Amino acid sequence: MRLSTAVSWIYVTALFAFVFAPIVTSMVFSFNSDRFPTMPLGHFTTEWYETAFARPEVWTAFRNSIVVAASAAALSTFVGFATAYTDFRYGFRFKSAYLALALLPPTIPLVILGLAMLAWLARLGLSGTLAGIIIAHTVMGAPFAMAICRLRLHQMDAALEAAAWNLGASSWRAMRSVVVPFCAPAIVSAYCLAAAVSFDEFIVAWFVSGLNKTVPVMILEILQGNVDPKINAIGTVVFLVSMTLVILAQLLILRKTAT
Repeated sequence: MRLSTAVSWIYVTALFAFVFAPIVTSMVFSFNSDRFPTMPLGHFTTEWYETAFARPEVWTAFRNSIVVAASAAALSTFVGFATAYTDFRYGFRFKSAYLALALLPPTIPLVILGLAMLAWLARLGLSGTLAGIIIAHTVMGAPFAMAICRLRLHQMDAALEAAAWNLGASSWRAMRSVVVPFCAPAIVSAYCLAAAVSFDEFIVAWFVSGLNKTVPVMILEILQGNVDPKINAIGTVVFLVSMTLVILAQLLILRKTAT
């Protein structure tokens, strides 16, 4: 038993080291005075952060990413919760197809999804706009929000809502007073996860963003043709923002599971 436990810990440690070693390396080099990522390291510096965030286009890209992530996460959470509640409350024909369709976007290759979004948004006159990126990221984030809300809803006793109806509450009052408070941790968790997905997403945003670049799109443009240490600085900030959102979402998921 002890041997299997030790092997499990070694495996998990090696897995996390494999995943996070490149990220940690990038973070270390973001504070390295040398322009090129070589060993031994130079002295500690914040020059690359100061240089990167002195550029107006970097602030514009971060503003775009924040607006898109916040808006897309709100829409994704609303759509995901509505989809999950429909599955929880109602029985109807082709329900399996309904759920499969709701969970379809993450299974589509991002290049195909990006091309499809570009063609569709171009017909609507929204290609190259922040609204277009928000729509595209809502499509991508809604299935994640739906999965989290659906998990929480299936932990709720369906009789609670029926009891509220019997006590005279309307459907909307029961939703506001019973269902939403019960699902509040899942809703916030879904919002954080959808925001993280949107903030990190690159391929679809690259197809539909036009001149309204998000941070991942801007990073690619900076990388083309040269090695720029400012990428390590920008990437470190993006990683910390994304990890904060994901950890917050996970903590809320663990909290609602415990309750």
